[in-house]
Amino acid sequence: MGMLQEFKDFAMKGNVVDMAVGVIIGGAFGKIVSSLVADVIMPPIGVVLGGVDFSDLAVTIQAASKTAEGTVIPAVVISYGKFIQTVIDFTIVAAAIFLMIKILSSFKKKEEAAPEAPPAPSNEEVLLAEIRDLLKK
Repeated sequence: MGMLQEFKDFAMKGNVVDMAVGVIIGGAFGKIVSSLVADVIMPPIGVVLGGVDFSDLAVTIQAASKTAEGTVIPAVVISYGKFIQTVIDFTIVAAAIFLMIKILSSFKKKEEAAPEAPPAPSNEEVLLAEIRDLLKK
């Protein structure tokens, strides 16, 4: 039972749960960015470069062929257009994460810089101060 309890304690720590949520959100965010790059950013860039569709850019090393039995052997290609698109995806994701961390850091700095108000005196302290003031008179 000790090992099961240790695993439960580990899995329920705040850091592990936060990390799991981050991974899930990161995966969804990656899909959004991929769609942004593929469907919004790359088409205008392709038009500016003369109607080039980056996903179709490739170098064929060996053309597709058929064997004597009729089996099709697919072409061997280097899809550098997809690689360019993936690099742009990564750059946008990295920039977005950098901006998020920068914003969160600025919030944390503001929070740390804000002076904390001193705690209100307790009822006993107030009563003692009143007694002190009366004794001074």
